[in-house]
Amino acid sequence: MAEPHDLTALEQAAAIARGELTSVDLVEHCLGRVAALGDTVGAFVTVTEDLARQAARAADAVPVDERGPLHGVPTAIKDLTLTAGVRTTFGSAAFVDFVPPVDADVVRFIKAAGLVSLGKTTTSELGCSLYSEGRVAPPARNPWQLAYTAGGSSGGAAAAVAAGLVPVAQGSDGGGSLRIPASLCGLVGYKPSRGVVSGGPLGSGAFGLPTSGPLGRTVADVAALLDVMAVPVPGEPYLSPPAPPGGYLAVARRAEPGPLRIGRFTTPMLADEPVHPDCVAAVDSAAALLTAAGHEVVEVPPPLTPAVWPLFEILWYVLALAPVPPQREAELLPLTRLMRARGAEISAGTLATTLGELQAQVRLGARRTAGVDLLLCPTLAAPQAPVGWFTADGDPAADFDRQRRFSPYCAIFNVTGDPSVSLPVGTTTDGLPVGVLLTGRYGDDARLIATAAQLENSSDGWDRHPAIWRAVDSANVNGDGVGWPAS
Repeated sequence: MAEPHDLTALEQAAAIARGELTSVDLVEHCLGRVAALGDTVGAFVTVTEDLARQAARAADAVPVDERGPLHGVPTAIKDLTLTAGVRTTFGSAAFVDFVPPVDADVVRFIKAAGLVSLGKTTTSELGCSLYSEGRVAPPARNPWQLAYTAGGSSGGAAAAVAAGLVPVAQGSDGGGSLRIPASLCGLVGYKPSRGVVSGGPLGSGAFGLPTSGPLGRTVADVAALLDVMAVPVPGEPYLSPPAPPGGYLAVARRAEPGPLRIGRFTTPMLADEPVHPDCVAAVDSAAALLTAAGHEVVEVPPPLTPAVWPLFEILWYVLALAPVPPQREAELLPLTRLMRARGAEISAGTLATTLGELQAQVRLGARRTAGVDLLLCPTLAAPQAPVGWFTADGDPAADFDRQRRFSPYCAIFNVTGDPSVSLPVGTTTDGLPVGVLLTGRYGDDARLIATAAQLENSSDGWDRHPAIWRAVDSANVNGDGVGWPAS
C-alpha cells in the first residue's frame, strides 16, 4: 500500500484537493520521517516543526478554488537562502546564530503558493564546495549508499528528497550545486536560465553564476516548483526570459519539444580528466532514447575546454569573499579560508579583465555549438564519491582541485547562463544513480523541460527509491554507514 511519501509532489497536492489527505496530515507524516532519518542522511540544519504545523493549518483553510498545483505540499529551503525569523547559517559555524530579518524573494513565492517548509537543508559552507560536510550539521549522505556524499552545495536538499522526507525542495546552483546532488542521488535537478528566478532582495547577482532552482523526483514536479519560483521582480540585474503559455508544468505534461538536433560530447570542459565508463554509458543510453524519440543526436566539440579553468577559478575565489564578521573568520573551514585568501589577492583590474576574457570564450563556445538545439553530456566525471573523500589528505588546495576533476561539466553552464538539468538516466553496475546533463539555449527553458519530460517518459519513468525509503525509524538504518541495495 502506498504511503504518503510515495506520492509525487503533484500527487500529494491532488490528494489534498480531493480531501483524501490534508496538508496537516502530510506535514506530520514528513516530520516523522525527518525525526527518524534526517540526521542519518544529513538533510537538515534546522527543522521548523511549529512553523510547519502552523503553515499547514493555514494551507488547509484556503478554499480549494484558490489553490495552486502544489498547495499544501511539504518542502524545504536551502540553508544558503534567507528565511525571515529562521536561523540561516550559510553552512558555516561563523553564522551559527544568524537569523535573517527578511525572506529571499524565492521563499516569499514558495510560501505564497501554499507550500509548507519543514526547515533549512544542509549545504556546504558559503556554497564553496560540491559536498556538504561542515560543522553545523551532520554530513549530507546519499540515501542510496550512506557511505557516499549527497553532493553540494544543495546536498541536504537532495538527501531530503531522495530519502522521502519531502517530495520537492528549493536549492541553488552557482557551479553545479543542484545538478551534482541530483546526479548522485537519482533526482532531477534544474538550473534555470539566468534571470528566470529572482536572486533578491539582497546580493549583487554574483556575476550571474548562481540561481535558485527546483529539485525533485520527476520532471513534472520540478516544472511545477519552477512555476512557483519564476516570478519576475522589478530591479533584478538580469532580464527574466518570458515563461511559456500555461507555465512550465503545462510544457512538461505535454512533453512535445518537436524534432531537435542534439549535440553530444563526453570530453570534460574544466579538467583533462578520464571519464568513468558508467557516466559515458548513461550518455549513450540517453542518446539512444532521444534518437528513438525522433531527434537527431550528433557528436560536437565541447563548447569550452580546460583552458578556461584559470578564468573561472578567479571568479570562484572572489565569490568566496562573502561578508564574514572578522572575529569569526577563524571558524571557517580550511577550504573556505584558502579560497577567501586567494580571492583577496585578486585586483579589481584582474577581475574585470577575467570577466571580459571569459565572455569572449563563451561567445566562441556558442559559435562552436550553434548548429544544435540542446547539448547532452555527463553530469560528472565519476558516478559517486565517499563522504570525506575530497578532504581526505587535509590539503584544501588538493580538495579544490579534486572537486574540479570530479565535476568538469556543470559550472560552464553557470558561466553561459544557459538552462541545464541533470536527469537520472543511468545506473552503476551496482545500481547507484548516474545522471546526464541536458542543456538548452539561453531563455529556452520550455524546450529543455519538454525534452526532459519526453526522455523521462521514454525511460518508463525514473522515480526509483533507495531501500532507506522504507525505513520506519533510525533503528532500521545500518549503523555502519552502508546503505541497502536499490529497491
